[in-house]
Amino acid sequence: MQHLAHEFKAMGTPCSFQLHAHGSEQLHRLAQQLIADVQRLEAKYSRYRPDSVLSQINQVAMSGGSVTVDEETGALLHYADTCFQQSDGLFDITSGVLAQVWHKGRTDVPSQAELDAPLARVGWGRLQWTGAELVFPLPGMQLDLGGIVKEYAADRLASMCREAGVHHGFINLGGDLCVVGPQPSGDPWLVGIRSPQDAAGDGTRVPVSVGALASSGDYERFLHIGGQRYGHILNPLTGWPTRLMASITVWAPLCVMAGSAATIAMLKEDEGPAWLDELGLPCRWEKCNGDAGGTLQAPR
Repeated sequence: MQHLAHEFKAMGTPCSFQLHAHGSEQLHRLAQQLIADVQRLEAKYSRYRPDSVLSQINQVAMSGGSVTVDEETGALLHYADTCFQQSDGLFDITSGVLAQVWHKGRTDVPSQAELDAPLARVGWGRLQWTGAELVFPLPGMQLDLGGIVKEYAADRLASMCREAGVHHGFINLGGDLCVVGPQPSGDPWLVGIRSPQDAAGDGTRVPVSVGALASSGDYERFLHIGGQRYGHILNPLTGWPTRLMASITVWAPLCVMAGSAATIAMLKEDEGPAWLDELGLPCRWEKCNGDAGGTLQAPR
């Protein structure tokens, strides 16, 4: 059986995959298709490309009005809507405007008045969404699919592998990992989960043969203001960063589900781990004070 390991960069993060199949030509052809699909999704949904579909949507959002979306975009928005409803508004793809207040280089804590201005333009529930058409009644809003697209891409690539007859390997897009299938021996892959308190260490190693792992945390992107650390995960209801959890890693059948669940659990603060437990999603969490817990044991 042939083995192919490949590293590349996409969506602003290091990516890789490991695949096993009987034909090396098949593997190399598949590898090109996988990379091309990640690049397609990045070009389509990047906030930083003026020609992307997302930027075109946001141009309409800035002035107010309506826009019709394609089937793939509609499916992503439908998932975002489901997350918004099930999280009581905590998972909100319109909350990106809050980052304009909590910007890199800020040296003071914002006033409530500073937060109230962008909060008036936050709220997926303000939009009218029919499944194909988005209506922005309020000018100045903005969509950010950063919490969905990378995980969606990992799921797509794993599906493409299986459709091509590859059933052993995994996809890793910036730490969001989707398993194509176990190792050729049948053994699970051992996936390391780093501790925010010891980022250089090996962390906890979890055996995974199916499904996906995704993490959410504030330990890589944050501000230090007045001796306090303020993370980048912002509560769309208050405008303030989460303060309790440093990281949460979640196993789920799909990577997009694991990623959104991890983010929602971060935003739920103390209630996050219990909420994941109710959903039947194994997790490992670590608080900013170093306390850690969870019984993450991925199904095999």
